[in-house]
Amino acid sequence: MSLIHEYRETETAIKELQERLQTLAGDDRLKREIEFEEKLRNLMAEYDKNLRHIIQILDPQMDKKTPAPAQKQRRERTPKIYKNPHTGEQIQTKGGNHKILKAWKNEFGNDEVESWLQ
Repeated sequence: MSLIHEYRETETAIKELQERLQTLAGDDRLKREIEFEEKLRNLMAEYDKNLRHIIQILDPQMDKKTPAPAQKQRRERTPKIYKNPHTGEQIQTKGGNHKILKAWKNEFGNDEVESWLQ
């Protein structure tokens, strides 16, 4: 996209957003919400309370309703079984940090050893 094209698109988007902003500014519902928010903040400041205090007053059970987020558990790795066709030796591992598997990969190459996966 050329720079002038991007400039014109941005300019158009700004004009659309300005029109939307003017529409919202004239909306009576928005004015009432802003007025409510200002009065609420003033009231909270007057009584030295914050949002947590207000929620605790209005809904004391809220703390019990929202459980602590559970920690994500990693799914368990499935074991892989490799069988060396040259020696017939078989190993089982859940990761790539196995001593014998590393030795095979150094000797025969990663692609060939991966083809031995059962």
